[in-house]
Amino acid sequence: MLERSRVVLRSTADISIEAAVRECMEFCDWRGLVGQGAHVVVKPNLCAASPEDAKAANTDIEVCRSVCRVLLEKTNRVSLVESDGIRYTAEQAYQASGYVEMAKEIGVPLVNLSKTKWVSVRCAPVGMVEVPRMILDADVFITIPVLKTHGLTYFTGALKNQWGCLPQFNRIMYHKYLDQMLASLHRIFRPGLVVMDGVIAMEGKGPVNGKPRRMDIILASRDGVALDAAAMRLVGLDPTQARHTVLAANQGLGTMADDGIELHGEWQRHITQFEPATIDLANRVETYMSQYRWFVKYVLEKDLVYYPIRSTVNMIRRLAT
Repeated sequence: MLERSRVVLRSTADISIEAAVRECMEFCDWRGLVGQGAHVVVKPNLCAASPEDAKAANTDIEVCRSVCRVLLEKTNRVSLVESDGIRYTAEQAYQASGYVEMAKEIGVPLVNLSKTKWVSVRCAPVGMVEVPRMILDADVFITIPVLKTHGLTYFTGALKNQWGCLPQFNRIMYHKYLDQMLASLHRIFRPGLVVMDGVIAMEGKGPVNGKPRRMDIILASRDGVALDAAAMRLVGLDPTQARHTVLAANQGLGTMADDGIELHGEWQRHITQFEPATIDLANRVETYMSQYRWFVKYVLEKDLVYYPIRSTVNMIRRLAT
């Protein structure tokens, strides 16, 4: 019988966030993964650059701080990384969630992947894509996603968080191939450990504009595919609807089947039902048009053009409901 992938859950309602993170990391044998003095690259999910959006959309600062504190017990070569977004820089995203002060406090550098050295790798189905050499050269890559729904990929977790590892600020042009590329990026980056922030999760119109849902949980696994599948089942979502997760499992990059995953912790206590994300006509049009460089450059990158259009679309959405 093949060994099953293990996924652990701890409640932050019972113990502190740091204690929950530590228990999850110990369960996943982080010490066996991280060698003494190893270079560890840690990727939180920082997809919002305004404080009001960041609280639910971005990785909780205490979760990230706790992961780093545990790692610092064995190595002082820990780096926190994020890339520029289309309308914000990584530095702005760090600032919005309080990461600048936190990083100074614990002595961990904040890195903007968009400003580091890039190297070309083959990434199906688009061919050669430039990725940060820093992640490929790291001894260990750890990802810290937030438990959220997503309008384009149904669910955003361990696999989707690696989209932010692409250093191109206009990576939205690849959205046409998003699911296939997420599976490929999981193969390229191969995170050794996933610690999922479910303290404040998000349902509905994620990954930024959804409804915050307090879950008070931390999840972790050495298998990102298994963790994403287990997290979806926990909140009443169907993992087979997340095409990128299915593709990664079919490529042998992790386990998605329920009977192939061994759950540890009080999962039954936290079972709930999330409102799925929806994608309307405006989202579909934006996704389709984003493959054209001129649309990205002259519409999505231009605040004076983009924001009036967004305000009009949101007004129409409100009138239609």
